[in-house]
Amino acid sequence: MLRLKSRMPIHLREPWRQQYFRDITCGTDVDIPTDDREAFSRNPRHRWIYNRLLIAQSQGLQCGPHDVRPTRFPVFCTAVTILDDRECGGRVLWSERDYHEHCRDGYFWMQLLTGEHVSTDFAVVAGEIAWCRHALGIWGSTGSFDYWVVEERTRPRLERFCADWIRRSLAGYTGMVNVETIGGRISAAHLRFSGQWPDLYGRKWLAAMVRLHQHGTWDLIDSERAEAYSLILTGTHGSGCAHPDADSLHAYEATVGVSSIQLPSFDEGTTEAEEMPPGGFRLAVINCFNREVGMRVRTAIAREFGLSAENYRRRTS
Repeated sequence: MLRLKSRMPIHLREPWRQQYFRDITCGTDVDIPTDDREAFSRNPRHRWIYNRLLIAQSQGLQCGPHDVRPTRFPVFCTAVTILDDRECGGRVLWSERDYHEHCRDGYFWMQLLTGEHVSTDFAVVAGEIAWCRHALGIWGSTGSFDYWVVEERTRPRLERFCADWIRRSLAGYTGMVNVETIGGRISAAHLRFSGQWPDLYGRKWLAAMVRLHQHGTWDLIDSERAEAYSLILTGTHGSGCAHPDADSLHAYEATVGVSSIQLPSFDEGTTEAEEMPPGGFRLAVINCFNREVGMRVRTAIAREFGLSAENYRRRTS
């Protein structure tokens, strides 16, 4: 467990995120989890939301445990409880044969959701939404996200739906909540914020998040809101795994329009093929306020990893 130099522990299991919180200080011992295992252990009253079957049932979606056969196909099948991004495997079941082969103990099925995949961070005070920000996931050809658009705009319909669900499901809860939706319905929820792009929420956001956990209030004046992007460089079998040159990385980070660059796989130790999650692993994350600039930087970093620009464009197109 990492503890930063501040007087407040922000619990990090992923070292690549440490730079986001390096300058945070707090006068009291406040616990802020950034991953689901910590959030689960620290919120016994509300940890039920990590049960995805219960989330589906709470919205009236067609669903059932692994030993209850669906009445129609296709459906989506995944683990009931997921506390680690590397465990996020799931699949579409197209037939009864698929169901018998793949919907095993510890899994459940639910109706197949279609539409935009949106990740939304909510600041919640006593079960009521005080702030939110949406990120739209853009899929790549490898079966993982190519990049996220951290939107400046609001989504009133989605916000009303989620506000009602949070009010009913998390009564009395104060803290951050991340909700993943597909086509306007909740597919997963987390008692934390999205740790991939907090630097894109504005310079004052992290301090406001600290005060939320310290004092139970939300006082952010969200005047720096701007559309931003979190681009992912995905590694697959055969990807180069040499660490990019440090001087080159510093130059890329200094590029106008780039907010941060991280190398998750090296910090997490997931560059080995046997540890590769579905869809590949994240070689780099480029957070930026200009998508074209970010794309150019990502292509340059891909070359550092030994990926040709042509091959990488083909995989992400």
